[in-house]
Formats: sequence, C-alpha cells, structure tokens
Amino acid sequence: MLIYACISSHGYGHGSRSVAVLQQLLRLRPDWRLVLSTGLPVAFLKLAFGHGNFELRPCRWDVGVVQADALGVDPLATLRALEALDASLPAQIEAEVAWLVRQELPVLVLGDVPPPAALIAARLGAPLIWLASFGWDSIYAAMGPELARRGLAARQLYGQGDLLLRCPLNLPMDWGIPEQPIGLTHSEPRLLDAGLLAQLDLPAERDRCVLISFGGLGLSLEPALLARWPEHVFIGSDPALALAANARLLPEGLRPLDLMPYAGRLITKAGYSSFCEAFSQGVGIHLVDRQGFAEAPVLSRALQDHGRHRLLSRSQLDRGEWELDQTLLEARQGPLPGGGAEAAAAAIVRQQAS
Repeated sequence: MLIYACISSHGYGHGSRSVAVLQQLLRLRPDWRLVLSTGLPVAFLKLAFGHGNFELRPCRWDVGVVQADALGVDPLATLRALEALDASLPAQIEAEVAWLVRQELPVLVLGDVPPPAALIAARLGAPLIWLASFGWDSIYAAMGPELARRGLAARQLYGQGDLLLRCPLNLPMDWGIPEQPIGLTHSEPRLLDAGLLAQLDLPAERDRCVLISFGGLGLSLEPALLARWPEHVFIGSDPALALAANARLLPEGLRPLDLMPYAGRLITKAGYSSFCEAFSQGVGIHLVDRQGFAEAPVLSRALQDHGRHRLLSRSQLDRGEWELDQTLLEARQGPLPGGGAEAAAAAIVRQQAS
C-alpha cells in the first residue's frame, strides 16, 4: 500500500500535523510506503519525522496565504501566486499520476489540505481522506471577491473526498462528505541528553523558561527587549535574538516541541500545531494578535476555552510588554481530548480495508 500525502506548503503546521499522523500509521502498518508530496523544506520534514522512513516528491500543490511576515497577510500577492500555480498544476498532476501508476501499488491519497489532491485521487480512482482543521474555502471567503471565488472552487474539490478527519480547533468545513472528529494531533518530545541540558543551563522553575516561536517565517524582535525580563530565560530560533544575555538559540536538530517539557510559557502567533503541542505539554500560551487570517480569531477563542493563556497585541509584543509576571488565565472550559494522531492513523487503515 502506498500513502500519497499531499501536504500544504503554506506553513510548518500542516507538515507537523501530517507527520504526527503518518508516524502513528507506520506503527500500525510498517510495511506501507509513505510518500510526502509537498513544497515544504526537506530539512524540516526530516527533523519532524525523526527516524521514520518516508519518500519525498517535491511538489507545491497550494499557495495558502502569502504573508509579509508571521503576523501579516497579503491578499493581492496571494491571488497572483495562485494564478502562477494554475499554470504549473496540469503538468505536475500528469507527472505525479504517471509516477504513481508506475509504482504498481494500491494508493490512498491523504490531503492536508491542498484541493488538487482530489484531482490526483480522481485520476487514479484512489480513496481520498482529508486531514484538516480548515479548508482554503473558509480562509479565502473573507479575503475579497476574487479569492472568495477561488474558495468556492476549492470547496467543490473538498466535496470529492471519501472522509474528513476533522481536527479540533476547526473552522466550518461543510463539504458534504463523511467525517470523523479526532482529538489533538501532535508528535511527542524527544529526550534531551544530560550534556545538552547542562549546556543550555535552563532554570529549574519552568515558568521562568519561555519559548519564542513564530513558525517558519519567524518574526524579528529586538534583543534589547529581553532585558526587560532578566529573571527569565528565552529560547528561540532567531540568531539575533539569541545574542541577549538571557537567551538561548534553539539547538540544531531540535524542535520547539522538544523543549516544551522544560518551558512554562510560549510566546507565539495563532497556529494549530503550536497549540496542540503546547496543550499536550501543559505550556501556557502568550498569544500575539494576528490580523487578516480567518483561522486566528477561531484559535484565539479556542485558546481561551481550553488552554492557560495571556492575550497580547502586536504593539505589546514590539514594546516587550509580554506579561510574563502575570498569572496565566485559566481555560473557560476543560482541556481538549488527545489521541488525534492515533485515531487518524486507525481511520486510514480502516478506510483502506473497506
């Protein structure tokens, strides 16, 4: 059996979610071939997957939303990028379908969540499963009439799926297909060796250790801002920020997730996979407001319902007013259930057997 996973190139969150599910799938069916078809960087995929075996087909299937930085979106640039993708998609679909046919194996297509995955599945007569907390139809609907039309076209393709694995923290996905709700989807932290921990010299009190993570694009902050919080140690991937005396550069080969057992708080934007990981490790989230992206207010409400948190404006972030001396606000409701990656993997196995 060959699992052909079409993964959005929009951001690392889609890759982290899909990899978490595929890792569980390998545990259930180690004999299956896993093929990741995406434009995400191979270095990120290898780091996310760890020691799991996968093959890479470097294809860009969607645009998502073009961003000026981790907190801003550009609708016009998004539309132009979609127009450019239109020109390359037909040849890419032909090439990938031909390659899949040559493998002489039954195929199941997993989409997270590029609409053209439906075109590949249709050409092959293969089952199609969506793994999603939103579709680009919901995102584009609020970005002007031209992108809204793109969203309607995407919804038609989403409606060709055989099953929607509905992740938590979700937007409406009224695609008219069978669906199964699942819990939080995340990988597990990897054990850090004693030597590395000694080198990082992190405070024993978790609440004084703070992760700063704004995804693949990152976000530039002034290192001097960290001087406002001399009792805290910050870990991030920005080499400039790590020049501050109370900062540590995220070690090469580690994910933010791997440091979460040692950190009490995370300064970040609204992001599905970051939330899942922080919830799973009991990390409080200092959420920076993100404008123009339809998922952001949904995630903000979900954070207030299900996770310990503080809410920050962009101006507060830029001024260093991060409220690290304030008690985290408790969730208005209870925690979300876990086990989503395991449930998704089991559903894929059942779909293949049906």
